[in-house]
Amino acid sequence: MIFWIAAAALALVTTGLFALALMRRSEDEEHPAAYDLQVYRDQLKEVDKDQARGVIAAEDATRMKTEISRRILAADAQMQNAETGETAGGRKTVAVAFVLALVVFGSSFGLYYKLGAPGYRDMPLQDRAAEAQLRRENRDSQSVAETKVPPRPAVDAGEEFLELMTKLRAAVADNPNDLQGQELLARNEANLGNMPAAYAAQAKVIEIKGTDVTAGDYVLHANLLISAAGDYVSPEAEQSLKKALELDPFNNLGRYYMGLMMWQTGRPDATFRIWDQVLRQSPNDAPWVPSIRNTITELAWYAGVDYKMPAPVPTHSPDGLSGPSAEDMQAAGELDVEDRQAMIQGMVDQLSDRLATEGGTPQEWARLIGAYGVMGNTERAQVIWDEAQQVFANVPEALEVVRAGAAQAGLE
Repeated sequence: MIFWIAAAALALVTTGLFALALMRRSEDEEHPAAYDLQVYRDQLKEVDKDQARGVIAAEDATRMKTEISRRILAADAQMQNAETGETAGGRKTVAVAFVLALVVFGSSFGLYYKLGAPGYRDMPLQDRAAEAQLRRENRDSQSVAETKVPPRPAVDAGEEFLELMTKLRAAVADNPNDLQGQELLARNEANLGNMPAAYAAQAKVIEIKGTDVTAGDYVLHANLLISAAGDYVSPEAEQSLKKALELDPFNNLGRYYMGLMMWQTGRPDATFRIWDQVLRQSPNDAPWVPSIRNTITELAWYAGVDYKMPAPVPTHSPDGLSGPSAEDMQAAGELDVEDRQAMIQGMVDQLSDRLATEGGTPQEWARLIGAYGVMGNTERAQVIWDEAQQVFANVPEALEVVRAGAAQAGLE
């Protein structure tokens, strides 16, 4: 109701301003005939003065007064007509203002009915978050979601491969606790597009591994579930993702899917916060990076952030991290002192500059601190460690990773 009152008030004010512009007349504005009357009266006075001084004859004065009087009568007639016209014009102005009011009100509410959401209730931020949570808790299960996915086209795998798959399925059925068999089955069922069979086999892999299960095992299980549901993150997939992130909080694929789930349940702002970190901590060739780059600007708008796309994170070492790795340090040991120092210093400076301007993963911060420690530059290592504690103050898991680098440099 408050919205409609406010909308009506704004429309009324707008209409009133238009009407005033039409009806208002400047106080200083006068009809041209009024000016002429004043001039003619002054001319009559001048004629009387000239006649009294003997400048003009009586006959000429009479003739001039007659002409001036005729002009006065004509100007007065114009004034009378103007007053009558103003009354009629005023009525016309009121009529135009009324029509204008109808146009403003009608077009405003018509546009809102067409483009707006009549009857939609107020949605404060708290209510939106609560509604998103309710939607998340009551969303479709994996089995329901799969029924909504169009049939997949058959994969042309060849007769020989299909015969091998028949044998593999039979072998796994006879020995269901065969870890290698279940891993092969999960991978090859996925290649054939048999996603339910693939994620069932991967679930068995997780069961067989027990305490040796890895974050990657859970992420693979979630990935298969999501593929089977047409890129929809079901509650079952979410459970696998949570278990993966408990084992490895920095698993970027797991975090990417968690962000996707938040988007699907009405929290694009939360998706932005997750994906922003994933983008900054993923090498540019990671398969999820293009998807994030294509949508994160839109997500930033929902989060109310004026977003600047970060530069791509390069991959300079076999483990996907920038800076000198253990292998780099070992290779540098084979050089003479000056060359070794120059090689290491160049890699360290490059990493230091990038972390200072673009940020990076906790592992890269730890590597930089450790590298300074190996070089004997403990003062610089301490500066980087102090900065890292501020950067990751709200992410305890990340801070522990960086702390390991500080310990390697002898700072902890």
